[in-house]
Amino acid sequence: MSRVRRLPCRHFRGVSLSEMNRSMSAHIQEILLRHLSGQSEWTQEGLFSLCYRLLFRAGYLTLFDSTENVAAVYSEFRTFDHLLSKLARCSLRGGESKTAHSSRERLWELLSLSNGHNDDSEWRSWQRSYQRFLQEEGVDADMQRRALLLQLWITQCNAGPAAFWLLGFLLTHPEAKEAVQSEMRGLCREDGSAREGRANKAPSTPVLDSVLKETLRLTAAAMISREVVKDKVLHMADGREYRLRRGDKVCLFPFLSPQMDPQIHPEPQVFKYDRFLNGDLTAREDFYKDGSRLKYFTMPWGAGSNVCVGKDFAVTTIKK
Repeated sequence: MSRVRRLPCRHFRGVSLSEMNRSMSAHIQEILLRHLSGQSEWTQEGLFSLCYRLLFRAGYLTLFDSTENVAAVYSEFRTFDHLLSKLARCSLRGGESKTAHSSRERLWELLSLSNGHNDDSEWRSWQRSYQRFLQEEGVDADMQRRALLLQLWITQCNAGPAAFWLLGFLLTHPEAKEAVQSEMRGLCREDGSAREGRANKAPSTPVLDSVLKETLRLTAAAMISREVVKDKVLHMADGREYRLRRGDKVCLFPFLSPQMDPQIHPEPQVFKYDRFLNGDLTAREDFYKDGSRLKYFTMPWGAGSNVCVGKDFAVTTIKK
């Protein structure tokens, strides 16, 4: 495995992952309490805006060093993210091009403000470790700040929308909401000694996990790309064959198959909170197509060596 892949992996597993999860929880609570402090009346905010704002800010505070410019980073990021797809397709109109490039420049500036840190702390140093890695690879300062913006987008653009869809499905499906609440009540009834005994382990939440998997099955549209390294024939399950040439690039779109395949997931357009549950409330993993059991029956995080290295952190973040 290359150093490029080892670097992020080290921070998203083991002790470092546990520390980041605790930091994320603390930041979420602090942001919520700070927002409510001193308020005597209820305020209204759209569900999408709430989820995006809360998880972006908490995620930024957890992974990036600066605590002073989080509001500015969030504001600029929302502007930039809104125009990013048009920027990628070169379809910006009128003043949109100027706005997108201005936001990008401002984000580069904000993300480079904390470059002067020399702290060698472990789990808190994700950004600094990444910058040190780039420096060791000979990447110049301008490209470093560009790389930081890419990392900001990769780590923060999906958690908020995923949490929005999760809450949206729960709020519109009473049976799913009641099942999750019942599971949470069961966790709360556990005695203190049991919780203390597994303080460093995430609680078992098969019902909530199933709801999240079903949410991502219906909404996540990740793509998996591969470069063909030698000529070969790709055999499909339905008998079709494709001749691939060395140098070709192949892109898989799991949202269509397997995630929306009616043979694998009956009524694929319907939200079923218990689709990934067995009758005894354990996680279901036996899904079939043409009589063969599938290894990958939903792939919102990619699959195999292409799976997202931050999957566990992201899942924990969304479930909070």
